[in-house]
Amino acid sequence: MQNTALTQTHINLGAKMVPFAGFNMPVSYEGVNIEHETVRSNVGVFDVSHMGEFLITGPNALDLIQKVTSNDASKLFDGKAQYSCLPNDKGGIVDDLIVYKIADEKYLLVVNASNIQKDWDWISSHNDMKADMRDLSDDYSLLAIQGPKAAVAMQSLTSVDLEAMKFYTFEVADFAGIEHVIISATGYTGSGGFEIYCKNSEAQQIWDKVFEAGADYGIKPIGLAARDTLRLEMGYCLYGNDINDTTSPIEAGLGWVTKFSKDFINAEALAKEKEHGPKQKLIGFMLDERGVPRHDYDIVDGNGNTIGTVTSGTMSPSLGKGIGLGYVPPVFAKPGSKIYIQVRKKAIPATIIKLPFYKQ
Repeated sequence: MQNTALTQTHINLGAKMVPFAGFNMPVSYEGVNIEHETVRSNVGVFDVSHMGEFLITGPNALDLIQKVTSNDASKLFDGKAQYSCLPNDKGGIVDDLIVYKIADEKYLLVVNASNIQKDWDWISSHNDMKADMRDLSDDYSLLAIQGPKAAVAMQSLTSVDLEAMKFYTFEVADFAGIEHVIISATGYTGSGGFEIYCKNSEAQQIWDKVFEAGADYGIKPIGLAARDTLRLEMGYCLYGNDINDTTSPIEAGLGWVTKFSKDFINAEALAKEKEHGPKQKLIGFMLDERGVPRHDYDIVDGNGNTIGTVTSGTMSPSLGKGIGLGYVPPVFAKPGSKIYIQVRKKAIPATIIKLPFYKQ
């Protein structure tokens, strides 16, 4: 079990620790609902240092990224980030990731913790253009400072105008007394904020100064449980639940990051799937009655026939209703359509909702 640079800090704060993707991680501090509301209303801090970081450099860096990712990285400029995925050669997804363009011939790929080795092996196996690859995952920490008050709370820590930063842009700048930190206007919560990439040796200083700066803004540490409820309210996919090696980007509603203006792994097959339509679609649903949908629960039609599977589900802290994602045939996927979620012996009616569930 690996620890992050801040594991002892979380333990000292009384966090409930759980194994996650091979790391000892804080799942909650005060409770998921309180932590969720903190991020929706004020500002909260997640230690997500378990995520993986690959540095791709050299004259062929862009060529490699264009080959292995579905989005068009040629559209990136210095200081711009892009959500994308790594398609496999069988119609599924190796992982979803964020691509950062630091400079010409210098890119950072941020991948899911559970897939670090898998992604590294996959990208390496397609690096016939010999771009330079470095795995920085063990050396870097990542803090997500999320919520509507994140910019004003953190402004005293940096010379960067945080309010002026546009979504999915970043700067390499000073933060919390440390030079050359990546300040990224990204996040997984839908409530705005920033993600801070720093060296492991700098993580404690940044953590401490972040909490000092945020003291007047209701800042709190937030665990992975609230991270999950926050992302689910936004309809964001979680790798291993909503997307995996067998789900295609087209099925998962990720056509917007699948650009056929360039060639990439399995592009031809995915283009055909887009043209003819996928066999199943990822949908969001809200229960019409009280209940909590869970991963792997059956989705059934009005006659009790199984038509799909719940991939993610929870009781939404913001909405007070059971919400979830799941795959169904396209005929059942239209917003407003009725489906049923098999919760133990009861089929609970649900309505298909146009994502996101949570609208500010």
